[in-house]
Amino acid sequence: MRGLPGVPRPAVWRRSLRLRVVTSTTVLSLVVIAVLGQFLVQRIADGLIDAKVAAGLAEAAAGAGDAQESFSASGAGEPQLVTELAAQVVQRLATSGGPAGLNDVLLVRSPSAADAPPGVAVDLSSCPADAPCEVPERLRERVRATSAQQWTYVTTPAEDGRPVPGLAVGSPVVLPGTAGPYELYYLFPLDQEQETLGLVRRTMLAGGLALVVLVALLAWLVTRQVVSPVQAAARIAERLAAGRLEERMHMRGEDDLARLAASFNRMATNLQGQIRKLEELSRVQRRFVSDVSHELRTPLTTVRMAADVLHDAREDFDPVTRRSAELLQTQLDRFESLLADLLEISRFDAGAASLEPEEVDLRDVAQHVIDASEALAEAKGSDVVLVAPPWPCTAEVDRRRVDRVLRNLVVNAIEHGEGGPVEVHVAQDRDAVAVAVRDHGCGLRPGEAALVFNRFWRADPARARTTGGTGLGLSIALEDAQLHGGWLQAWGEPGDGAQFRLTLPRRAGQELAASPLPLEPPDARRGRGSGVGGPYRRTAGRA
Repeated sequence: MRGLPGVPRPAVWRRSLRLRVVTSTTVLSLVVIAVLGQFLVQRIADGLIDAKVAAGLAEAAAGAGDAQESFSASGAGEPQLVTELAAQVVQRLATSGGPAGLNDVLLVRSPSAADAPPGVAVDLSSCPADAPCEVPERLRERVRATSAQQWTYVTTPAEDGRPVPGLAVGSPVVLPGTAGPYELYYLFPLDQEQETLGLVRRTMLAGGLALVVLVALLAWLVTRQVVSPVQAAARIAERLAAGRLEERMHMRGEDDLARLAASFNRMATNLQGQIRKLEELSRVQRRFVSDVSHELRTPLTTVRMAADVLHDAREDFDPVTRRSAELLQTQLDRFESLLADLLEISRFDAGAASLEPEEVDLRDVAQHVIDASEALAEAKGSDVVLVAPPWPCTAEVDRRRVDRVLRNLVVNAIEHGEGGPVEVHVAQDRDAVAVAVRDHGCGLRPGEAALVFNRFWRADPARARTTGGTGLGLSIALEDAQLHGGWLQAWGEPGDGAQFRLTLPRRAGQELAASPLPLEPPDARRGRGSGVGGPYRRTAGRA
């Protein structure tokens, strides 16, 4: 079986419906024809042998009766005359050639009789001198024991000396005078039947092979008519999935396959319309977010200036007004953070985000993030520890974006670590660098790992925001990782915390194959964790 270029042979078998159908049909046809041929050959062989046996028994019985009549009717008493008469009978029976075909005849004196008188031949045979005939001793014993006709299969020599199967039939006879009882045997060769069976086998083999080839050809033609439209539909579906929404199937005739093509084309047209509507809606939404974000900056700047004035003069206010000024300042900070995130998301949506790669040691970036989050860690009662090798872990990355990703991960780990320690692991190999942030807080519940990177997604929508998160941090972190051609992945287990792993290629534009750090931490409780590989998913409610 020839494989397709670049495709292993087992893959060709799995992917080719036509190959499987044709091969299965051919193999099953071969098995059926072989079994049927063997059955027919066996039936033909049984019929030939049965006919040969019946004819041989009839001819041997007729020959024995004729010989006995000749012996009984002869008045010969002299040994010499008896011998000449027996030889004539044997010769006549051997050359008569009845329905059973050519045969050899043997006249053998029965050992149970008295010694033959002098001058009487003990054994007479029509077999050639260079190929003497032999009668199985078990057949002779049965003839003597039953005094009736008996037969068995034997091996007889052919004219060229090679042994061929044969049939031996024996009957008792009595020679005239004092010669006593003898045994008359017919030997019928089955070489003609053997040749006939050989011809039948060769004919069946040739016919069976021709029939198998014909069945394989018919199966190929039938499957070609059925599979070709399916293959065409698969190719069109792949092109549609690749974004070529104008692709359609060609329709011929009015059969089931034509109706399938028509239904497929209608489905493709509907999908094209829906996708275009969704694309247009998505463009409108992105444009709206971008426009609103930009338009809010001017009034927000004005409100910020007024809020700063109020905040600076809050000591002159009464307690209620002073508290209101402080709340206004806090919410404006949060609003500016949200606006900044919206602007960043709009840049990703518009494809305007770009990298400014430089050679960066990720140990330094991780340490800077840890130092910047020290105040939050002290407030939450968490210790943030950097675990890194003594040698540099460098990569060509955009330092600002990597710093933002790690800051988001570390801050989330502190806020949701429930006062437990937070470890930041840094490692590298020949092709990649990785940073893993491990906390020991609430962890992940089953099914949440696939949702945490959705924009504004929260594990508990009713829970109030107490940390000032915008709900877009992980979405932006994911976009930053993918912009580098890297991975952002998560593992988590309820009650055992979570670990987030950022993996980046060491050279810009290089594809990743593996990460230097495991996604599941070594200290995790085995058997109940849920991890999501590929583009990162996040833990419950961490935004």
